[in-house]
Amino acid sequence: MGILTNWFLVATVGRLILGSTAVIDKLLLKKDYPNPLGYTFWLGILGLSTLLLIPIGFTLIPIEIVFLALIAGAIFSFALLFQFIALFEGEASKVLIFIGALSPIFTYTFSNAVLGDSFSPFEFTAFITLIAGGMILFMVEDERLRKRIYPLAVLSALLFGLSSTLAKSVFLNADFITGFVWMRVGGALAVLALLFFKSCREKIIRPPAHEKPKNKIFYIANRAFAGLGSLAIAYAILLGSPSLVEATTNVQYVFVALGGWLILKEKFRGRELFGKISAIAIISAGILILGIGNYLKTNPPNLTRPILWGVTFSQKFSSYLDLDWRENYRAILDDLGAKDLRLIAYWDLVEPENNKFDFADLDYQMQLAEEHGARVILAVGQKVPRWPECHFPSWTYNVSDRKLSDEILEFIAATVERYKGSPALRYWQVENEIFLPFGVCPLLQRSLFDEEIALVKRLDPEHGVLTTSSGELSVWFPEAARGDVFGTTIYRRVQNRIFGEIEYPLPPEFFRLKERFSRIITGRYDQKYIVVELAAEPWLGVPAKEAPIEEQFRVFNIAFFGDTIDYAKIAGFDEYYLWGAEWWWWLKEKHNYPEFWKYGKGIITSTP
Repeated sequence: MGILTNWFLVATVGRLILGSTAVIDKLLLKKDYPNPLGYTFWLGILGLSTLLLIPIGFTLIPIEIVFLALIAGAIFSFALLFQFIALFEGEASKVLIFIGALSPIFTYTFSNAVLGDSFSPFEFTAFITLIAGGMILFMVEDERLRKRIYPLAVLSALLFGLSSTLAKSVFLNADFITGFVWMRVGGALAVLALLFFKSCREKIIRPPAHEKPKNKIFYIANRAFAGLGSLAIAYAILLGSPSLVEATTNVQYVFVALGGWLILKEKFRGRELFGKISAIAIISAGILILGIGNYLKTNPPNLTRPILWGVTFSQKFSSYLDLDWRENYRAILDDLGAKDLRLIAYWDLVEPENNKFDFADLDYQMQLAEEHGARVILAVGQKVPRWPECHFPSWTYNVSDRKLSDEILEFIAATVERYKGSPALRYWQVENEIFLPFGVCPLLQRSLFDEEIALVKRLDPEHGVLTTSSGELSVWFPEAARGDVFGTTIYRRVQNRIFGEIEYPLPPEFFRLKERFSRIITGRYDQKYIVVELAAEPWLGVPAKEAPIEEQFRVFNIAFFGDTIDYAKIAGFDEYYLWGAEWWWWLKEKHNYPEFWKYGKGIITSTP
């Protein structure tokens, strides 16, 4: 999206300009033109230069909108007046960041009441972060200085908030150039009204010699440059939320702080220095969040895109539910219509005795997949899906670590050699969420994980290697960097031993964001990312078949199933493997609840 259609980029450019001109404002007010009233007056008059825009696109608008624009411009001029007085009284970095922290709050209050302004989760997080950055700085300021500028800064921030809200109202009812010109006319009329007051007139027309501008060209040049910044901010308000545009005011702080230190020789020490550094870091984080959120919002996924819906099948979990796992598996292929499967080579089932392999059950699963023209991701390793995560044969319990590593590699090699020629095989999944400390598992050495991947690639160069990681609890890139394809999980409601039942407060865009960061860090922009576990069964504090059905449906019901599918579509991936098909069949066969099976069937058969 081009900069001229993206409010965040336009606002950022405007804030960079205004941040640099604010430092010059402070320099001029202190040394060249120590007259805030005159400074504001001539700034308002210079605003009439926007009349030059009339030939470009000025149009006639209703008189009530003209009046609204005039009021918005007048309020903006008075907001600047109080800001300049505060600047004259205090240090630039202190004054502007305080105003920058307050004005978004006032803007949100006004725009929420007048325009119904609301935020997405990303925008709200960024908004709070930006304000927090300003407030941290405010809290470390000198107490005496803060009290002296407080009324001026609060009034300035309030007027900026009201002006931004009214400006948005104008732009909703008029084209940009027309609205902007009328607002600048309103600003000029407001400062001209000051001439009716003798004390103001004297300060503006006949100021004392020491209050007259010493460098008019410098003043005009700085205000002309600031005018470009104001134009950008007004245009950003046209494109976006006034509250968020005002929140970007804190971007100026970085430049004001640097300018105050380098140019104006303002002193930052001890607690104040720490506060300023903290504020810059927090404000930068807020801008980063806002930028990312704006990118995600303006680049949404295509909700009608073709999505592959597959299922994970666990022989062990099906048996645990007292099901005939073969019947369950066949129903997934025949009745559910699944054409994309994730199957699991459980070490303790395949090699119940050392060097004695029994592939009969896995052969059945792979052969049936071949007969149905299904595609299979085959998980292999010591840590694979379903509790207790690590499925060691009993004969390994007293084996040394080095010997155990050799045995794992032998098991993987035997499995790869047996199925690498299967026409159903799509990917090898090597281990499962290997760096996540979850389950009854020892920590696997990274070197062994790398050795396992290398072994699979050497034995079967025709099929890619899938590596996986938790969607909510890991950073992805260590695993993504090792595999040809990366798979993550999405669990929205979970059980935690400390906090109990948790529903992650994560928007679906969170996963799109993690994907982009992971690609940037790994540098593998074309790598395929999929969701290997989309939770479609309840996560309970007790084993599934021991919990009352009512409790299971409280945690995961049909409505939440549908909401999860909608959530997944917004998350932006093109391939999902549903987690819970055994549970659906268990409900259908053992408890006469076919609804989940029918709903899952409708999702899976929608795969193009």
